[in-house]
Amino acid sequence: MCQNLTYWGPSVVRMTPFRIDIPQADLDDLRDRLTRTRWPRQLPGDGWSRGVPLDYLRDLAGHWATTYDWRAHEARLNGFPQFTTEIDGLTVHFLHVRSGNAAALPLLLTHGWPNSFVEFTDLIGELGADFHLVIPSVPGFGFSQAPTGTGFTVDRVARMWAELMARLGYDRYGTQGGDLGAYVAPAVARIAPEHVVGVHVDGGFGFPTEADVPGMDDAERAEWDQMRQWMSGGVDHHALLRAAPQTFAYAWTDSPVALLAWLTQKFKEFAFMAETPDQVIDRDLMLTNASLWWFTGTAGSSSWPMYDLLTLAPGGGFAWPQGQKNVPSGQYGGGSALMRRLAERDNDIVHWPEGNPGNHFVAMEQPAAHAADIRTFFSGLRE
Repeated sequence: MCQNLTYWGPSVVRMTPFRIDIPQADLDDLRDRLTRTRWPRQLPGDGWSRGVPLDYLRDLAGHWATTYDWRAHEARLNGFPQFTTEIDGLTVHFLHVRSGNAAALPLLLTHGWPNSFVEFTDLIGELGADFHLVIPSVPGFGFSQAPTGTGFTVDRVARMWAELMARLGYDRYGTQGGDLGAYVAPAVARIAPEHVVGVHVDGGFGFPTEADVPGMDDAERAEWDQMRQWMSGGVDHHALLRAAPQTFAYAWTDSPVALLAWLTQKFKEFAFMAETPDQVIDRDLMLTNASLWWFTGTAGSSSWPMYDLLTLAPGGGFAWPQGQKNVPSGQYGGGSALMRRLAERDNDIVHWPEGNPGNHFVAMEQPAAHAADIRTFFSGLRE
């Protein structure tokens, strides 16, 4: 899957140019498995109340098997310069898309779960004139090597990313991410504050916890109750992937429809303002992400944030992103007065817009608006 070439960065560490080249036998196997799917009956219930509806998934899987063109999307991905390098004992895959403006600010983008570097495919064209973009694949996702033991932390990823930026010769840079990337982006600033100019995240700097309740007024407690109702809906992937990721990985690795159903379920829940995920995210972009997960067999290895983040949280509970006040922070999605108060407790918030469009994965849904907000935040830090 990679060319036998080498590239030597400023720190004289070997980097290897990488090119995606999925064997035709793997494409044929995928289509064969899709066409031989043993479909279940549709259970009673309305819409998505019992999970992904049978008719919806059959249509999406049929498109994947017959009309979706992996080779076209593979060629598009290969249009971005890609490399691999070894950091902290793991092979890391990353995109490095330099701006035509030599003075552009380097920007480190970290994808979320259940996603991949494909999340930023449309964003690259929107940001490429203003930033030198570095887009690594998180260990265990796509073409980056999976962690070899338990106890793998976000801070370890952050140290790896700081090392990657140093190898590329970037002394000052911004960090950005949503979902899992919203954990990693501020962690890089905690690890390397002398190199990070600012942190921009998509969906927030975390939600309240039970420990915050005593300090809430009546209006904030009412908002907290609504948040808990929202967070209790859907499939609790944190609990599921903490308890038995190996068990579910068998189905996701052996059956492309099982994998597609799982990813579609989560994208539907993350696209909470849409009836179906493909109303806001191009279905071919969703299938490119699913294809990458399928061809690399990383549905199981991508689950480490769920069991390691949860296990390492105080008391074994769910841990929201840890804040930092070393550098300024900004958020794409804004939020209520309660959310801002709690964000400012742990972060130096200088950017809090209201009314930006999109759901959870805004880079996929609203790349132009997302890019505009990122430019606004970082331009304010460079003035």
